[in-house]
Amino acid sequence: MASSPVQAGGDETMSAAGPSQGAKHDDAGRERLFGPSDPAQAGPEPRSSAPSGGSEDTEVPSVGALIERYLEHVRVEKRLAQRTVELYALDLQKLKDFAAQVPVALTGVQSPHVRRWVAQMHSGGRSGRGIALILSGWRGFYAWLGREGQVTSNPVQDVRSPKAAKPLPKALSVDDAVQLAAFRNEEADPWLEARDAAMVELLYSSGLRVAELTGLDVAASAAARGWIDLPSAEAHVLGKGSKRRSVPVGREALTALSRWLTLRAQLGAPADQHALFIGRNGTRLTAQSIWQRLKRRSQQAGLATPVHPHMLRHSFASHVLQSSSDLRAVQELLGHANISTTQVYTRLDFQHLAKAYDAAHPRARSKSPPKS
Repeated sequence: MASSPVQAGGDETMSAAGPSQGAKHDDAGRERLFGPSDPAQAGPEPRSSAPSGGSEDTEVPSVGALIERYLEHVRVEKRLAQRTVELYALDLQKLKDFAAQVPVALTGVQSPHVRRWVAQMHSGGRSGRGIALILSGWRGFYAWLGREGQVTSNPVQDVRSPKAAKPLPKALSVDDAVQLAAFRNEEADPWLEARDAAMVELLYSSGLRVAELTGLDVAASAAARGWIDLPSAEAHVLGKGSKRRSVPVGREALTALSRWLTLRAQLGAPADQHALFIGRNGTRLTAQSIWQRLKRRSQQAGLATPVHPHMLRHSFASHVLQSSSDLRAVQELLGHANISTTQVYTRLDFQHLAKAYDAAHPRARSKSPPKS
């Protein structure tokens, strides 16, 4: 069986608390959507039958015994967390309830049964993400039954959950992005202020990933993953798939970087003398540190939404596309291998245009019908 699916996202959000605190909430949610998890409330079990092709005289373990053996398997041999085992138990109880309604033994379930149950869950309001997690648990259960010789095929193997709508990337408005980039904290340590301002300007100016930002060096070298070329106004980065690309650096970002490099030199010989962005201890900043600094800075700048590095990358792409409508250029700037990855920003661009239309066109807003 694959490693434990993480029960997160949409209506599948797990409590951060352990089973003693979070289980009641999560179990109640599943019971509300899928019926009781107590076997005593689920009605009689369907009669167990031999696996397809087996003898009718073959003794087959009861449904409850199979489930308990499987849960013991994932608990002991797979060493899954107790909370994950509890969620597996809920998913298998749902499988058992579905089978009882047919009725069919769990060892006699076929792919059409599973597809019908997927349709029922989806029509009942279950999210595609939630159904995918349930199917993952069922798929692992039947894979184990196959190894145990209880079934000859996995009825869940080729069943897929309904596609979940991909959420749009979260991008700042142009005004919010400019407000964050222009923010200066006069009360902060000048050294830290110059560094953080340069990071924000560079992220928004060039659409870098946070890993690309942390990999930048002050200058090119044989060992450099990436570097800044101030005279050429370019950043050379190592992106996903070890693909190198060069991106332009805007005027404001160049000014912020020049100021930061001047103050950076005041630290003397840092521990990592090549890294562009370093901490007070002289070592290269980590992605986690940049996330924390950016979140704090966005709050200080008065933005309603905490900002993370990838949000500035999304904002860069969206704003360039709004101004140029050149999808291929945005693809190159972002370093996307496939243009389909970049096309999600056209949806953001359409939203922007729709809002501008609604606000400006005299016939866009609905008016009360004329009185007769």
